[in-house]
Amino acid sequence: MFMTAHRPAFVRILPFAVFIGFLLLEELLGLLGVTVTDARWLYPVKTAVVGGLLAYFWKEYDELRGAQANPIWMWLAAPLVGILVFVLWVNLDQGWLNLGGDSTGYDPRNASGAIEWPLATIRILGAALVVPLMEELFWRSFLMRWIDSKEFQSVSPLAVSLRAMLMSSLIFGVEHTLWFAGIVAGLAYAWLYRATGNLWPAI
Repeated sequence: MFMTAHRPAFVRILPFAVFIGFLLLEELLGLLGVTVTDARWLYPVKTAVVGGLLAYFWKEYDELRGAQANPIWMWLAAPLVGILVFVLWVNLDQGWLNLGGDSTGYDPRNASGAIEWPLATIRILGAALVVPLMEELFWRSFLMRWIDSKEFQSVSPLAVSLRAMLMSSLIFGVEHTLWFAGIVAGLAYAWLYRATGNLWPAI
């Protein structure tokens, strides 16, 4: 009975929770000094598991179907907002704006400096297809609307409160090492969802 009542939240939380679980596993392995032959291959595993969950629950994501038609400028706004967020993200990384210090990031090259294309390809596909879908279903469609009402599916994205936009974007920001860039990105994606009533532009 509990699972049935809370299933709409569960199917939006679980893929995100599994993704975070993999991140924590990577951190834990590092702290414990556990040697993994090539930890970068955890990313393809993570992508496959999270992608599989999204595919399994796909029919339950009503916000991805039957969305209202939007003026063409709304659809053009999505890539423009994406470009703006990208530019800000790579520039808002100075000092106190970065909680994690210097990071080399994900490096798909092998010891000789050649790009390992299977790793690079999976990373790009995961970052472009799986992560945006998983994050927007959790952060915007679920959490932002849940802040306004525990019956979050009854909240139209067009009517989401400013409070919910700010709170969800703040939490979204501090989840990232570039916390201020994350807050800006969260507000941008929240605005897209609220302005269009459609989750796809935010994705």
